[in-house]
Amino acid sequence: MEYVTRIVIIGGGPGGYEAALVAAQLGAEVTVVDCDGLGGASVLTDCVPSKTLIATAEVMTTFDSSYEELGIIVADDTPPLEQAARIIGVDLGKVNRRVKRLALAQSHDITASVTRAGARVMRGRGRLDGMQALDGSRKVVVTAADGSEETLAADAVLIATGGHPRELPDARPDGERILNWTQVYDLTELPEELIVVGSGVTGAEFAGAYQALGSKVTLVSSRDRVLPGEDPDAAAVLEEVFRRRGMNVMARSRAQSAKRVGDRVEVTLADGRVITGSHCLMAVGAVPNSANLGLEEAGVKLRESGHIWTDKVSRTTAPGVYAAGDVTGVFALASVAAMQGRIAMYHFLGDAVAPLNLKTVSSNVFTDPEIATVGYTQADVDAGKIDARVVKLPLLRNPRAKMQGIRDGFVKIFCRPGTGIVVGGVVVAPRASELIHPISIAVDNNLTVEQIANAFTVYPSLSGSIAEVARQLHTRKAGDA
Repeated sequence: MEYVTRIVIIGGGPGGYEAALVAAQLGAEVTVVDCDGLGGASVLTDCVPSKTLIATAEVMTTFDSSYEELGIIVADDTPPLEQAARIIGVDLGKVNRRVKRLALAQSHDITASVTRAGARVMRGRGRLDGMQALDGSRKVVVTAADGSEETLAADAVLIATGGHPRELPDARPDGERILNWTQVYDLTELPEELIVVGSGVTGAEFAGAYQALGSKVTLVSSRDRVLPGEDPDAAAVLEEVFRRRGMNVMARSRAQSAKRVGDRVEVTLADGRVITGSHCLMAVGAVPNSANLGLEEAGVKLRESGHIWTDKVSRTTAPGVYAAGDVTGVFALASVAAMQGRIAMYHFLGDAVAPLNLKTVSSNVFTDPEIATVGYTQADVDAGKIDARVVKLPLLRNPRAKMQGIRDGFVKIFCRPGTGIVVGGVVVAPRASELIHPISIAVDNNLTVEQIANAFTVYPSLSGSIAEVARQLHTRKAGDA
């Protein structure tokens, strides 16, 4: 009788379900243990829902900001003295119902794909039970919602349990007026005055979206600028756009507490100032779901932050135990989680595998305009981590941008001085998430700016700016950059 390798995956997010697909295709017996629904937070409460909400906001922003410039006339019954009144509005209840419907549909599609591939999906919470057995196997105990337990034997276990919103002790979400990012989709009416605490990616995305939907938004940032972890030029463009659209951006303002006062919310800052709004969204980071999984007892090392330590092929410190996704703290992106999960399965099942290379990861901030990045950054260049030449070209010079009424954004590319090999890039533009791909291909394949410059682009197109930046980098001398 031929022995079949048994894989148990705890967590059904991108890291878990992508690993399940790979392992099943490679002939393993796969069980996915999940308590919320396949797709995890990425599909059910985070990435898919937020980007669906942002899609509605994007349509409204595009219409609001460019319809006059493009010559579009909107006939309505707004009295002449109130012509500056907002022309379009949003039914947030309807938007959120669509958000939830699409998220659920995506989760069902993923479940169907995983089961069709031959994997078993178990509803419940899994935990490791003790150290590795003499035969190299592991035990995973699955607790169902009714409290019943089942023990699974596994030759390898993948932990892909994700994370959850971090809470401040004096700003606990109540799901009604003080919210975290998983709770905003229960709102049926648009917040009149929304305070967003936290100016990282999540805070910036929601602040921009609700501003576009019609809320009066105050963004509270403890740092000097919005998006402190992103390219400084890109962050400056976005902050200027936010302010121009009427957002109150409060820099160097750390929130200390948030409390309900009737139908209002009061947010107290560290310097004693108090700001008020109808709602408050807390976007102050995430905490890994690594507790109560039996990890340390099984020999899995945790970092001080609670994240699971992994190497570049997703191994933990415990033999036969792998980890992927936000619970590892490597890079909080669905694409990275999926890659970590696939790498884990390829490695354990003996297939060809390349270690995770974070310098080829492309990411995107879904604000308006979007900010897409790949490879080495401006911070890396400024810190001397890499010697690179840089050219930045504003989109204002691009003919397609002029036609579409796009005023904000740029393309920036980093290349090596001697060889011209592309090592990084930044795109700030509408749909920057689509425009970053050619730069990602260049970074991943060590292409040169000459090769990028010589490839045909459509005229007119926003991607023409990528080729133009490459041409400038190719023709400039090192001392000119």
